[in-house]
Amino acid sequence: MNLHEYQAKAVFREHGLPVQEGIACRTIEEATQAARTLGGSCWVCKVQVHAGGRGKAGGVKLTDRVEDVTAFAEKWVGQRIVTAQTDAAGQPVDVIYLERGIGVGREIYLGMLIDRAAERVVAMASSEGGMDIETIAETQPENIFRKELDPLIGAQAWQGRDLGYRLGFEGAQNRVFTKLFLDLGKLFHECDASLVEINPLVVTKEGEITCLDAKMAIDGNAAFRQEALFRKQDPRQVDPREAEAAKFGLSYVALDGSIGCMVNGAGLAMGTMDTVKLAGGTPANFLDVGGDVTVEAVSEAFRITLSDSKVRVLLIYVFGGIVSCETIASGIMSAVEEKEVAVPVVVRFDGNHAREGAQILAASTLDISVSEQLSDAARMAVELAA
Repeated sequence: MNLHEYQAKAVFREHGLPVQEGIACRTIEEATQAARTLGGSCWVCKVQVHAGGRGKAGGVKLTDRVEDVTAFAEKWVGQRIVTAQTDAAGQPVDVIYLERGIGVGREIYLGMLIDRAAERVVAMASSEGGMDIETIAETQPENIFRKELDPLIGAQAWQGRDLGYRLGFEGAQNRVFTKLFLDLGKLFHECDASLVEINPLVVTKEGEITCLDAKMAIDGNAAFRQEALFRKQDPRQVDPREAEAAKFGLSYVALDGSIGCMVNGAGLAMGTMDTVKLAGGTPANFLDVGGDVTVEAVSEAFRITLSDSKVRVLLIYVFGGIVSCETIASGIMSAVEEKEVAVPVVVRFDGNHAREGAQILAASTLDISVSEQLSDAARMAVELAA
């Protein structure tokens, strides 16, 4: 679950991290008044969306005129912004965040994330802030410094000091950076974060260190003990199909293809999508209905998948473990009839009563094709989607 910048900065502030005073605005009038309330001679206006690349898309503006703040709000409030990280429809802009401008001396990158290969939380820092960390890794890998955090003891002062020295901090300034590093590590742990990123962390012309930007992602599995954070979730920043799927315990991610995929098991779903790609097709979605899939889940999965107008064919792969493929076959037939499915359906069963389930579908008069091999099912789906 992602937080907006203004929400992440509020969490940063609660944990003692240095952030600028700012005001979140939902109307043009609020934005104009916020500039006057903050005072100063210049302001930074930022649209609040769950996507990077705002600056290049015109979603960040530095200005010394209140009139420009008003114009920025008029341009963006209630509109959508398209960046390199959004789809063609873009993300809705409901909030603009205003801060006073500061004199930036230099920019640094600092982040913490879960490295699954290392099985650790890893702190990453770079003297090249303000850029995507992926870009830095490709073009200047020597400027990325890593520290693995021991899960038993967390971030340590010596790690912060070493990173600080590598970033060019000395003396009192490095002590400030080390405290910030430790506070960030504590925040990461206490908030059950999967990602915390400050890009850029800036050194002002006066030598002060402050978080100019803030990004936070919270582990969805921690919702039961992070209720306050999850109440901050902005449902308008989430694909409505993904939100609807979550209500029924389904894992759905929209993609750009034309072949709808419905599979039980995340690994099996990924393998099915790979097979579709190898057959020359493009998946329209990732959809895991779960290992203990029910008839009700199948019905909801049909509805959600087919709400995507790009879907031309539906490929279903169910491995019967706990559940019988006979039961799922009946559920598929019911869903096709009830939802008045207008696209062809391709099914492959394996496992518990797979043969019996396939026979039930093959005997029906519905537009359902059955295949014994996944590769054949994928090729069939690609041909039907063409």
